[in-house]
Amino acid sequence: MGACLGACSLLSCASCLCGSAPCILCSCCPASRNSTVSRLIFTFFLFLGVLVSIIMLSPGVESQLYKLPWVCEEGAGIPTVLQGHIDCGSLLGYRAVYRMCFATAAFFFFFTLLMLCVSSSRDPRAAIQNGFWFFKFLILVGLTVGAFYIPDGSFTNIWFYFGVVGSFLFILIQLVLLIDFAHSWNQRWLGKAEECDSRAWYAGLFFFTLLFYLLSIAAVALMFMYYTEPSGCHEGKVFISLNLTFCVCVSIAAVLPKVQPNSGLLQASVITLYTMFVTWSALSSIPEQKCNPHLPTQLGNETVVAGPEGYETQWWDAPSIVGLIIFLLCTLFISLRSSDHRQVNSLMQTEECPPMLDATQQQQQVAACEGRAFDNEQDGVTYSYSFFHFCLVLASLHVMMTLTNWYKPGETRKMISTWTAVWVKICASWAGLLLYLWTLVAPLLLRNRDFS
Repeated sequence: MGACLGACSLLSCASCLCGSAPCILCSCCPASRNSTVSRLIFTFFLFLGVLVSIIMLSPGVESQLYKLPWVCEEGAGIPTVLQGHIDCGSLLGYRAVYRMCFATAAFFFFFTLLMLCVSSSRDPRAAIQNGFWFFKFLILVGLTVGAFYIPDGSFTNIWFYFGVVGSFLFILIQLVLLIDFAHSWNQRWLGKAEECDSRAWYAGLFFFTLLFYLLSIAAVALMFMYYTEPSGCHEGKVFISLNLTFCVCVSIAAVLPKVQPNSGLLQASVITLYTMFVTWSALSSIPEQKCNPHLPTQLGNETVVAGPEGYETQWWDAPSIVGLIIFLLCTLFISLRSSDHRQVNSLMQTEECPPMLDATQQQQQVAACEGRAFDNEQDGVTYSYSFFHFCLVLASLHVMMTLTNWYKPGETRKMISTWTAVWVKICASWAGLLLYLWTLVAPLLLRNRDFS
């Protein structure tokens, strides 16, 4: 009898894994929107890939794995895995990150193409988007296993440039999300101040604005102290000075009388702090020892190499850790909410939550009583399925570059820091500042358009 009950329970779980997102959550998240649940599960797949990459990069994992005879065996002078043709080094270090992120990017790119032009949950493809999670997981596992069979050759060099372009675009997406977050934060606290007739909300805005500017000034001082020298490092001095000047300019523009109704110093302070972070990240990629304290001292512009294949992955530096935290927060932000700003929703291919019809309200009430999620996209999708997956493709590329410290694989199988990473990050910071400046002046230049 117990075996029968166990089998029934197992079949119930299996049908749930093959079903829709509402079934996945069951009673864990009552009355959740189907659209939000699906995005969270896809984001969980991405985070699972990030976790595997982190494990492969963990100090000591490579040396311990080489000690296991059933994992890495020597045959004809070539390390193999389980008598196959996979170089053991490809399982670890930066090569493992490249392959893991290739698998996740390919997974989400497949869904980017598959979900083009889905307009509502009545489209048969919407059932694939919001269900069949067990099979999706199997596809991701299959892609991951296949990625480790890719010959080393020119794969890592080519995939590096894909990562550079994707990471550049994702940095801009992060900036758009930060601008929207700061705008919503500012508007909510100003609204609370007017409703409650309390100066505490104004004091809170002033405190955080001042805090962000103080952190930015401290970042500038530290960058001049650790990433420049009196007689050299001219590129670093120029980058820091230019970005500081640009941040001062956009801060002044944010408080101009004609711009003030649509902005404020809180937004400008958030953008300034983020720009200083991107500048710091760029300086940490400079391939000159005297201008970059993060580079290993033994080899100047090349990382230390070790191990049977001459591989050793340098553990993350501080900019990479901060970048990973920002990446996680922004990815969750994409998954959890739509913007209150119509222009941001248009740019990010999302929609504000529409007023619910009577049938949808009844469905939500039933879902709340039964403790499950409900389908809120029968009349139209609340976000572009295809664009959401494309954002996760860019996120996969960005986290790949972050975990590998933006180092380029060299011909001698060493991880080489290059100026390419420096210029990509600096150009991304300039493009981000230009984008923020456009959000300030666009309502003045295009008066016939609604920017509310």
